[in-house]
Amino acid sequence: MTLEISAAQPDPALLSLPWSTPLEEWPEDRLAALPRGISRHVVRFVRLSGGVIAVKEIKAEIARGEYQMLRQLRRLDQPCVEPLGVVTGRVDEHGEPLDACLLTRHLQFSLPYRAVFSQHLRADTATRLLDALAVLLVRLHLIGFWWGDVSLSNTLFRRDAGAFAAYLVDAETGELHNALTRGQREHDIDIARVNIAGELMDLEASGVLPEGVDPVAVSEQIVTRYHALWAELTEDEWFDSGDTWRVDQRVRRLNALGFDVDELSIATDLDGTRLQIQPKVVDAGHHSRRLLRLTGLDVEENQARRLLNDLDSYRAGTDRQGEDEEIVAHAWLSQIYEPTTRAIPATLRGKLEPAELFHEVLEHRWYLAERLGHDVPIDEAVADYLRDVLPGKPDERAVLGTDTQMLPVTTKESP
Repeated sequence: MTLEISAAQPDPALLSLPWSTPLEEWPEDRLAALPRGISRHVVRFVRLSGGVIAVKEIKAEIARGEYQMLRQLRRLDQPCVEPLGVVTGRVDEHGEPLDACLLTRHLQFSLPYRAVFSQHLRADTATRLLDALAVLLVRLHLIGFWWGDVSLSNTLFRRDAGAFAAYLVDAETGELHNALTRGQREHDIDIARVNIAGELMDLEASGVLPEGVDPVAVSEQIVTRYHALWAELTEDEWFDSGDTWRVDQRVRRLNALGFDVDELSIATDLDGTRLQIQPKVVDAGHHSRRLLRLTGLDVEENQARRLLNDLDSYRAGTDRQGEDEEIVAHAWLSQIYEPTTRAIPATLRGKLEPAELFHEVLEHRWYLAERLGHDVPIDEAVADYLRDVLPGKPDERAVLGTDTQMLPVTTKESP
């Protein structure tokens, strides 16, 4: 057999990896000590060309299928890991065939759910994770993607201005259709409910789940949260023909949820006294696209919402409401955002990504002002945050040095 590396942009450094050795036996000096989630396959993180990639050992046909599916999802602008390539034709030192490997890029500042809970966060952490997962699942269903193995284990989470943003990691069982039936969507939701309950029970048994959190009750929330969001994005709405303001109201509600409406269907009933409105095309990322257009900052949706709010406060505080929005945005970027993020010492920049750091500085500034009873200049808030808050936070750029014994890779049976 001949080793074959299939990749859109192959890295010559891939040839230096020990492909003739089973993945679970790879030497420690090639691995990055990142927290790993539960997987039915062997997964390792590897340092390569100054970055980190994830290597998953699976059958060649499955590896090729998942690689192509992840590429399609990326082209459709869905939140998922970036596929790098597939390695096939592996044999060990005795000439025996080894499974293929799927290569994906490590998502910086992301954590598996077990690592999130290991930080002993607030009791509502599970709810915030499920909110993020519900948004991800709705986005995938809107483009016709049936996941087939929805779970916290198959998702990575990044902080998003106090909430979380979810990214699909495992597309092995996924199928892409023109549209999903209600039965297909409900099947995905039921899989999610069962898997999440089991995952939270596992955390409970490990003593990691916050006290008082009911795994079954929490898992049921994915059902209600998904259905509420799906209804808001897709259901018909009827109103009297004189209430045309309701069209704008519906669009504003969707924008508040972080979705743009590219196309609406509006029709009247037989006698023309009532109107029917239905969103035809919705696209996630309303706030992040607006911030990107104004400032060039490419951040998560809730982070963008928070930064835009601060931009609006800056506009009002400097009495520049009448000026061009892009000019004011440039001034805010150069006078507020960039000086704040540049103030972070290089040794602490791996704690959180810049937009999340800025969000936390704003939160800290508000708490300081509340405690002191007066406004606090942002440079004072930054200094106080750097002294008292940021040094105690874990490094989330890569979480190198994490005790992986605390977060073991276990094997789960295929469904």
